[in-house]
Amino acid sequence: MPLKDVSEALLLRNKILEDYEKALVITDFEERQRYIDIVIVGGGPTGVEVAGALAEMKQFILPKDYPEMDISEIDIYLIQSGPRLLKGMSKEASKKALQFLKQLGVKVRLNTRVKDFDGKYAYMNDGTSICTSKVIWAAGIKGNTIKGLPEASICRGNRLLVDELHQVKGVEHVYAIGDLAQMESEAYPHGHPQVAQVAIQQAKNLARNFKRKLKKKELRGFEYDNKGSMATVGRHRAVVDLPRFKFQGGFAWFVWMVVHLFAILGVKNKLFVFINWVWNYLTYDQSLRLILRAKTPPQVNATDSEATTKE
Repeated sequence: MPLKDVSEALLLRNKILEDYEKALVITDFEERQRYIDIVIVGGGPTGVEVAGALAEMKQFILPKDYPEMDISEIDIYLIQSGPRLLKGMSKEASKKALQFLKQLGVKVRLNTRVKDFDGKYAYMNDGTSICTSKVIWAAGIKGNTIKGLPEASICRGNRLLVDELHQVKGVEHVYAIGDLAQMESEAYPHGHPQVAQVAIQQAKNLARNFKRKLKKKELRGFEYDNKGSMATVGRHRAVVDLPRFKFQGGFAWFVWMVVHLFAILGVKNKLFVFINWVWNYLTYDQSLRLILRAKTPPQVNATDSEATTKE
C-alpha cells in the first residue's frame, strides 16, 4: 500500500498489529513469517523514515505488548532500486542513514527492484522472493492523465511539463504546480524534488503572478529556494542537509523535531504535540495499540437450553 496521509498510516499500523495477533497462534514458521515480516519499497525520505519507525516499534513496543512473541523472527526489509538511500540528499546523509537503519536491524537491499507481489510473496528482479503479506510502497507515484491535454505536454510519471511561469506547455491558461508539474531548468534538468517546499513556493509564486497579471505587471519566473532537506531514522538518529552545513545524529534529530513542531498550526496543537513527544520519549511508548472488540456469543435456543438443564 502507498503511504499518502495520516489516516493511511493508522490503517497500516492496525493492519500490522492485527497480523501480529494472528501470528501468535500460527505454528508453521513460513506461514508465521508471512504475517510478521514487512517489505518497504523505496529508499527515499518516506521509506527511510517508515523503516526506522517500524524498527523502533519492533524494538520497544512489541516486547511489551506481545511478550509471548519472539521478536527476533520479525524482519523489516527496505528495498531500494538505486545504489544508495536518500538519492536527493548528500552522500554523507545517505551513508549515515544506511548505518542508522542497520543499527536498528533493518535489512537494506540496494540495487534491487520489487517486480511483483501476489499477496503472499514479494518477488525481486534478482530472482529472490520474500514471504510477506505486507508491502509498503514508498518509491514514488504516478499521476493520472487528464483528457484533452496534448501528449507533448505529458512526460515521465504522467507529470505535466510546465514553463517557468507554471503554465502547461502547449496549452494556454492551464497551470500545474507541485508533484504533478515538471519544470526543467539548468539547475534541475529532471524537474524539482517532489517535496512540500517546492509545492508551497510554486503556489506562492503563481498566486503573486495572478495578482501581477491583473495589474498588468511583468510576471516573475519561478526560482526554487532550497532551504535544505532532512530525514529522521529514529530516536537520536536523523540526517540534515542545509545549504551550508550537513550534520547527522542526535543534534540533527533535535533540529528535525523543532522544525516540524513549529510547522504545526496553532499554539494549542503545538503544545499537545510537544507533550505527546515528551511522554513518548520518556516512556518509550508510541501508543501503538489495537482495540479488540469482543465477539457476540452465539444465540442459544430456549428449547436447547431447557434440554441441557434437564440432562
